[in-house]
Amino acid sequence: MDKIRVGITHGDFNGISYEIIIKALLDPRIFDLCTPVVYGSAKVAGYYKAMMPDAENFTFNIITDPEQANAKRANMIVCVDENVKIDPGQPTVISGQYAIASLNAAVRDLKAGKIDVLVTCPINKKNTTGDDFGFIGHTEYLAAEFGDAEPLMFMVSDTLKVGLVTMHIPLAQVPGAVTTEAVLGHIRALKRSLERDFNIVGPKIAVLGLNPHAGDDGLLGAEEQEVIIPAIQSAKYENILAFGPFAADGFFGSGAYRKFDAVLAMYHDQGLAPFKALTFADGVNFTAGLSVVRTSPAHGVGFDIAGKMVADAAPMRAAIYQAIDIFRNRQVFDEAAADPLQHFSKNDRNDRERGRGSERSGGHGGGSSRRSEREADVADMLEETSAVAATADTNAALAAEV
Repeated sequence: MDKIRVGITHGDFNGISYEIIIKALLDPRIFDLCTPVVYGSAKVAGYYKAMMPDAENFTFNIITDPEQANAKRANMIVCVDENVKIDPGQPTVISGQYAIASLNAAVRDLKAGKIDVLVTCPINKKNTTGDDFGFIGHTEYLAAEFGDAEPLMFMVSDTLKVGLVTMHIPLAQVPGAVTTEAVLGHIRALKRSLERDFNIVGPKIAVLGLNPHAGDDGLLGAEEQEVIIPAIQSAKYENILAFGPFAADGFFGSGAYRKFDAVLAMYHDQGLAPFKALTFADGVNFTAGLSVVRTSPAHGVGFDIAGKMVADAAPMRAAIYQAIDIFRNRQVFDEAAADPLQHFSKNDRNDRERGRGSERSGGHGGGSSRRSEREADVADMLEETSAVAATADTNAALAAEV
């Protein structure tokens, strides 16, 4: 199997990006899975490498085109002026400009098919948002570049996956942006991504409320009854396993998220605060809904610890591995979609690998067993909830039509 070319942007170089990039690439096992190509500055990389005793023998293979990449080395395309001042911990104008230059160069090669996936290091919105960029973040920029109208900010880890209805907008604008169409559209997008990108068959999706206690039967707001529940009901008519709305605090505090394949939050901090609290070490920011694969470590630029060499590279490694897995999953899914018989065969094999069903002895026994297990799982969840669809406290929050 061919190794995937992973393009890596250096983000804001006055943050922790070069530290986590170098630390992640120090593990030689990563070259068994991919060929990394960093878009950045050899001078800046050398500056941070000099602070890392473990990186004494580490070097980048400098190239001008991804096709020149050494499959057994960490490669770099220098895409900025090397005459630059480095100020660890300071968001400078030049560090913002270089972050965008790195991103533009990597996207150019991604469009040309010279790299397979994109892993972005964090940028600082304050020094990148302006006339030269014009976007509030990576998600919006990539959607515009690749013509994908509805990107989904999807925070993923092995234990929790959280999608957002609204992304980088002021909190005061959130209620107006949470419409039935938006919620339903994002439920659909979550289902598509879970199936194609994560190889999950028949995913179960939890939908959070907007108001405290998910509206408390309309006492604390009407959005749950008037907007969110109709979206969930419409999703169920489309045979999507969507449940809710849940009160966010109790939902995460009680561990109820473990019963679902993904969670749909209404706004940024409602989803990201619990996600980062629960899965910071291996959290990945994945932009679902794009025609290309882009991931990023689920943390910020780290100005407060820049240059101190204490940053954890685990999220960066997770972002690289996640991009590889999603790319491979898409290949398998798309091949199977073109051949439905192959699709059923792959589903059966994947179910066996996950231990969801017993070994097949013949006929359709294995498939019936898996269906029974899923129906029992859903029935168990429904028993824990009220039959009143508008009640959204975590102890009685699941709408009862499935």
